[in-house]
Amino acid sequence: MGPKAFINLCERLRTTGIVKEAIRSTVEEQVAQFLHIIGHNVKNRSVAFFFHRSGSTVSKHFHNVLDGILTLESEFLIQPSGNEVHPYVFNNNRFYAYFKDYLGAIDGTHFDVKFTYILAGWEGTTSDSRILKNALDRDDPLVIPQGECVYFDVQDFIN
Repeated sequence: MGPKAFINLCERLRTTGIVKEAIRSTVEEQVAQFLHIIGHNVKNRSVAFFFHRSGSTVSKHFHNVLDGILTLESEFLIQPSGNEVHPYVFNNNRFYAYFKDYLGAIDGTHFDVKFTYILAGWEGTTSDSRILKNALDRDDPLVIPQGECVYFDVQDFIN
């Protein structure tokens, strides 16, 4: 992330009112801690040592920044509406009948690779099925749009 994008993100988070200046910690430091944790997959203890803060302070700041980013979700993440059919499908009689209402697949496969689902809280690499199960069992579960469910391998149709 470049300096301008970082400053812009910090300003946007300030406007939420969730991420605030602390006595010894600026919004920029809190966002830097957050980005360091998610960018390098490091533990709270490592960040606390690096930034000379207590583990509870780092944890509090991490969750404040995360909550701030989640409030800005509608500005940063725009899901496909399903009203538009991808031109590759629309202009091809071979695909249109089967994929006209197609949004994406659980594993992220999409004709223009624009399927997005973010679930915070999983460290490292975890299988799609474990994340999906957790997403469906949460208090605020993942809602899958109604429609036809089609399982296929895109390579079967492209080749």
